[in-house]
Amino acid sequence: MTSSIKTVDPSENEFLASLEARGKHANLFFRVLANRPEALKTFVPFYGAVMGPGSVERRTKELVYLTCSYTNHCAFCTAAHTAAGQKAGITEQEMQSLQAGTDVGFSAPELAAIRYARELTGTAAAATTRDALATHFNDEQMVELTLVAATANWTNRFNNGLGILP
Repeated sequence: MTSSIKTVDPSENEFLASLEARGKHANLFFRVLANRPEALKTFVPFYGAVMGPGSVERRTKELVYLTCSYTNHCAFCTAAHTAAGQKAGITEQEMQSLQAGTDVGFSAPELAAIRYARELTGTAAAATTRDALATHFNDEQMVELTLVAATANWTNRFNNGLGILP
């Protein structure tokens, strides 16, 4: 675990200490984010609301997160979400397909979400893929998928910008 910026020691931040105790390991992302304690405190429940149970299947959320992370070349998020993606049922071959941009082996709804996430990451608009997404997902689900992609892009840029590596 490396970073080009100061990391906060859990002994200096009770909330960080409790997060790491629950996770049973050091988390470099949290340790850097803890430089702004209120940001860390508000990020954790927000992230839980976005990535936790909702109207979109966990597998699809992880496909979106990984798509954004591969597109942005975020090593930290890719490492974290590879493990989460595997738990959600994404195979190694599917991950390789996502990373290569070939998108082979996915259902039509998954493809729509992947393509939307990739375009949103590249253009911040997704004008050409939004309609395809709407054929497979309702408004609540589209908002949820957009939140996943936006959160992935935020964490990708935070990690890449500050040189946070797994």
